[in-house]
Amino acid sequence: MWLTGLLRKHHEAAKFLVVGGVCFVATTGVNYTLKLTVLHQKPVTALAVATIVSTVLSYVLNREWSFRTRGGRERHHEAALFFSVSAVGIVLNLIPLYASRYVFLLRVPDVSRPVQEVADFVSGIIVGTLIAMCFRLWAFKRFVFPQPEARPRSRGRRAGAGPRSRVVQHESVPAPSLTARPATRTDPRE
Repeated sequence: MWLTGLLRKHHEAAKFLVVGGVCFVATTGVNYTLKLTVLHQKPVTALAVATIVSTVLSYVLNREWSFRTRGGRERHHEAALFFSVSAVGIVLNLIPLYASRYVFLLRVPDVSRPVQEVADFVSGIIVGTLIAMCFRLWAFKRFVFPQPEARPRSRGRRAGAGPRSRVVQHESVPAPSLTARPATRTDPRE
């Protein structure tokens, strides 16, 4: 019972964590696919590419599910802020892996291959992801999706009333034509 109350109170954070879990799996899969194949000599680059791929996935899932009722900005401005915040998140995600590999020298030949892989996983995938996730949750709610209840909820909406239906429609007034001649009055008595 207390868990459902907690989830209701923090529903956005709970959804954000689910999206984070999906993106975590995507990041890990893409990272290890790249790291074990074409980017085996460049683990930081492999993690950067994996994080960028999962960031795009994260935008779609967060905008349409986690923060679907939040907004307050035009879509292009919101997307620019989202990807700016995410870029900072990517850098925060890479710092622990970079430190592990190049500051603490937890890499082959200084350590064994299993130690290197465990250090990469803990520093890049676990620690880096947690740091970036906390930053992103705060920044998304603060800057990207600042206004709660700015968009209508999907439940109870009229048919055809999508998120774009909130745009205020102004009456269409034809603009004066530059080629139109002024109307001349013809008097039938002339």
